[in-house]
Amino acid sequence: MKLSLIVLSLLLVAEGIHSSRYRRFDPATKENYLKQARGVLERVPLIDGHNDFPWTLRNYAKNQIAALNITDLTKLEPWASSPSSHTDINRLRQGQVGAQFWVAYVDCKTQYKDALAKTWEQIDVIHRMVEANPSTFEFVTSAKGILDAFSQGKIGSLVGVEGGHSIDSSLGILRMMYDMGVRYMTLTHACPTPWADNSQLDNPGGMPVNDGLSSFGKLVIKEMNRLGMLIDLSHVSRKTMRDALETSTAPVIFSHSSAYALCNNTRNVPDDILKLVAQKGGVVMINFYSDFVTCSISPATLQDVANHMDHIRKVAGVDNIGIGADYNGVSRVPEGLGDVSKYPDLFAELIARGWTESDLEKVAGLNFLRVFKGTEEVRDQMAADGVKPFDNWIPQTDLPVESLPCSTGDYSNNTYTNPNNNAGRTEFSFLSFSCLSLVFYSSTLFLGYL
Repeated sequence: MKLSLIVLSLLLVAEGIHSSRYRRFDPATKENYLKQARGVLERVPLIDGHNDFPWTLRNYAKNQIAALNITDLTKLEPWASSPSSHTDINRLRQGQVGAQFWVAYVDCKTQYKDALAKTWEQIDVIHRMVEANPSTFEFVTSAKGILDAFSQGKIGSLVGVEGGHSIDSSLGILRMMYDMGVRYMTLTHACPTPWADNSQLDNPGGMPVNDGLSSFGKLVIKEMNRLGMLIDLSHVSRKTMRDALETSTAPVIFSHSSAYALCNNTRNVPDDILKLVAQKGGVVMINFYSDFVTCSISPATLQDVANHMDHIRKVAGVDNIGIGADYNGVSRVPEGLGDVSKYPDLFAELIARGWTESDLEKVAGLNFLRVFKGTEEVRDQMAADGVKPFDNWIPQTDLPVESLPCSTGDYSNNTYTNPNNNAGRTEFSFLSFSCLSLVFYSSTLFLGYL
């Protein structure tokens, strides 16, 4: 009996050391692990699913980048002193980033207002940033493009749109964004759309707006499948996750989420959904934001992030894990993962935990490339089957009242309001008043000319 207790104690100690938040290695051992990690990232492109650097270009430079040198931002204000500045060319190179989804994000307060214009401005600044740094970046729109850029020593640069509010409930706009190079769309951000519920609605007291995806929301999924656009389920409610996984014929991604079992924030992925993602051949790209890693006010550590990866490997398998750090979008990043230069350190930690180089090649990029190719194959098959663009308009009765003052509506149907659908939002007051005031002011000007 005593022997059994001793063995159990030793096992618990070993496990504690394995997953310690502050485990340290001697310099020689650490350097050996880092050498292995760097070797992996020399062979396979590290593909990060989510970087908000374009948002800092908007906030800090007003998207005026013609004279901006982004090689080293560690000495240039306001980047140098910002806790949310984690990215520049030097650090991307140090981190051996092979491909990056640059995020075209605009705040939820733009919904029903100027979300489309601001989103297109963010897509534009991504294009211009890539064009201004041709020796570093290559704009790509396919799995093959990522590999081609990597073979040339360039960082494949892709666009992801974060938030379905950016398409203004229009499949036509979705198609135009695809033509502009957008290759994934996060279905919601921190607000529901008229066709999809967001993760905050899963918090205590939250009330579903659409009970997951509406009928139009499912058409959005089908059109994304037809286009070959990746479906990103970070930020959505559990019911939206399930509806999307059931509707989509292509594998899905979570571009920047972690494991709910280790941090019970609704932005993370619960185990039952992890299993469904694995069944559908998708990928969960691990988020580094401390609040989603430990659910604690104290900073997370690199080891905490690795714990999430261990958990997802246990539940969903190593074939369904990727990286989506969320750099430049958050201020609190884990100790040891302070910026985009630190990816090799995370991979070294995984090697220390017994992950093989084959495992790490999958996590770095092979898993995502498989999902991307699978999405392209679904697109090609739908084209071969003669599937035409889904050209339905969202029913006017699906739109909440706050969307109406600045909308001319559906010309074929003058049914504007649905008093039972306020979409749980309270944005009507200021901008709706502004829109109505603008209409009134324009009318008085017009009358003044008569």
